[in-house]
Amino acid sequence: MLPEKAAERPRIALTAGEPAGVGPELVAALAAGEFAADLVVIGNIELLAERARATRQKIEFVDYDIDTTRRVPGQIAVIDIELATPSIAGQLDTRNAGHVLDILKRAADGAHTGEFDAIVTAPLHKGVINDAGVAFSGHTEFFAGHADCEVVMMLVAGSLRVALTTTHLPLSSVPAAITRARLLETLRILHRDLRQRFAINTPRIAVLGLNPHAGEGGHMGREEIETITPVLEQLRGEGMSLIGPLPADTAFVPMHLEHFDAVLAMYHDQGLPVLKHAGFGHAVNVSLGLPWIRTSVDHGTALDLAGSGRADAGSLHAAVDLAIELAAHRQQAGR
Repeated sequence: MLPEKAAERPRIALTAGEPAGVGPELVAALAAGEFAADLVVIGNIELLAERARATRQKIEFVDYDIDTTRRVPGQIAVIDIELATPSIAGQLDTRNAGHVLDILKRAADGAHTGEFDAIVTAPLHKGVINDAGVAFSGHTEFFAGHADCEVVMMLVAGSLRVALTTTHLPLSSVPAAITRARLLETLRILHRDLRQRFAINTPRIAVLGLNPHAGEGGHMGREEIETITPVLEQLRGEGMSLIGPLPADTAFVPMHLEHFDAVLAMYHDQGLPVLKHAGFGHAVNVSLGLPWIRTSVDHGTALDLAGSGRADAGSLHAAVDLAIELAAHRQQAGR
């Protein structure tokens, strides 16, 4: 039986990510921050201490204890996951791919049982995991598989929220992937989590078209006519407030955005370049649809900065802040 956590202090699991990247030093940097939560790092304790020393961070690393761990400024509790081989900053090693996956599994297992109120993930490197012989598309897909549910990726930068219908697919595969069933499921998850997790009672969702000018009445593609519009009409009949399909090149104009609570893009690079331009360094990736809360940074492993002390922890800090906020909403709603 899990110990009862103080109602005002959620327990947040921080995954350290790719050991050769900036993740270990970024999670260590949070020890000096002020958070209304108990933070628990999942990673290799020796590596974390090594990177903290290399980046001149004075932090005490202690073993995590499920019964007694509480937040102490300047100290980080660690669930120690063994490395297959010592990691060198900036140098990827396929032998440590299993270490990264073990970190994610431990976090997901803890969130599933209620040990953790949320998971916040530092960046990993999809390529090195695939090079190790493991088919891997990313955090979002991993957690979806672990929870056996459909998940929607959404990035948040202040009041701007951009969700994706498809995620890590080649552009050539996107049109076929946007089916009525997929779009229905995506919009239902987005609408539900905006209400339940972000406490927006009546979400206003802008839905982008797939093609330039939202298809120009069928002259630039028929996906809007044959797939997107029928789905929007069906869901409007269920009471959702949906605007679109809108041309992507004008939907992000500030005078339009102020009328939306979220934007649903059809593919990764349709929506995320705009959001990252608006909020890079403090944007947060959120996985909607999971039975637990998961947030993440908006950047990659930054191998060129690893071990230098120059990596900015702003996005990770924002990810923890948002995880705490969402955990509070969930607690208030009794879920």
